[in-house]
Amino acid sequence: MKALTIGSAMIDTIAIIESSRIERMTMLNAETSFLLLAEGHKTEALEISTHTGGGAVNAAVAMARLGIDVSTLAKLGRDQRAEIVLSRLMQEGVSTRWLSRDERAATGAAVMISSHERNAAIFTFRGANTLLEDGDLKPDAFEVDLVHVSSLSNRSADRLPRILAEAKRTGAFLATNPGIRQLSSRGVTLQDALGDIDLLVVNKIEASALVPTIAGKVGEGGPPLGPDSEEPPSTLARQGLAGGGYHLSLRSFFTALRNAGARYVLVTDGSAGSFLADRERIRFCPAAPATVAGTAGAGDAYAATLATFLAEGRAPEDAMRAAALNSASVVGYIDTQGGLLGRAALDAALTSTGSKLAISQWRI
Repeated sequence: MKALTIGSAMIDTIAIIESSRIERMTMLNAETSFLLLAEGHKTEALEISTHTGGGAVNAAVAMARLGIDVSTLAKLGRDQRAEIVLSRLMQEGVSTRWLSRDERAATGAAVMISSHERNAAIFTFRGANTLLEDGDLKPDAFEVDLVHVSSLSNRSADRLPRILAEAKRTGAFLATNPGIRQLSSRGVTLQDALGDIDLLVVNKIEASALVPTIAGKVGEGGPPLGPDSEEPPSTLARQGLAGGGYHLSLRSFFTALRNAGARYVLVTDGSAGSFLADRERIRFCPAAPATVAGTAGAGDAYAATLATFLAEGRAPEDAMRAAALNSASVVGYIDTQGGLLGRAALDAALTSTGSKLAISQWRI
């Protein structure tokens, strides 16, 4: 199988800070915590390291390790950071044929501050990732079986309609994993194109950004996921999604996107697990057990693995288990790619522990 990943390429600098050296404040009435940095003071770090990252690069490395013939389409600057990205992709066997370089901005970069629960605070410089143009989307790049679109930055998000058209032209399985900024500013464009999307992947926060538009069309609330007597598998299933002053049950959210044409919709809920809906049923897969060193990259690993397995024609249940196991391996490392599993290792994990990830199902 051949694949193309589209989106961002970054250089990540990760600082690991001992919990006793940095204060954390947690809100009482919100699911938000803050790391407090002392102004004008040096803070000792346990480690500071540099790695390649970015949605398109992470997804490409994940697919390459699964044995997929994969290329990446992204925008780099003309700088040393770009050379590091190119070198890393070539080491992993990812084709760099469709990468382009632009002197108007430097290659994207991020600084991650990881402490306490290792859910890093991330400072992002998007750089050249914002400069994707129609001319960068060469038609030959889309002659593949799978097109995976990660978050598109700023003006690059305006290329989504062209990307969808090219993927549809070649008949590729199209997966997209948009970010919160893209959904907030261009969510209507995405929803209007759902008929062309095979797999939409969002986390709980990103899904909430779609709630106002959906609620405006179908109304608020909605039926629960299962019978009232049934114990919901997670807080998300019980409480549903809220955004912009509107509320939707998880069932109503999935039903609306299914009716709009989406083939598969995935909502991830961190350590609780994930929900995958198709046009017949909703499935829930718990997260695989993991020792967390860093959470960055877990979503990219999940999305890329799920898209690969579904594009290969594997059963949704197997695809969810494989994605859960690969993302659990990723969070065991501080960077976004160190824990990505090869095909043999992932197949072995599916055989040995996959059956312990019990899938719950409900008909839509």
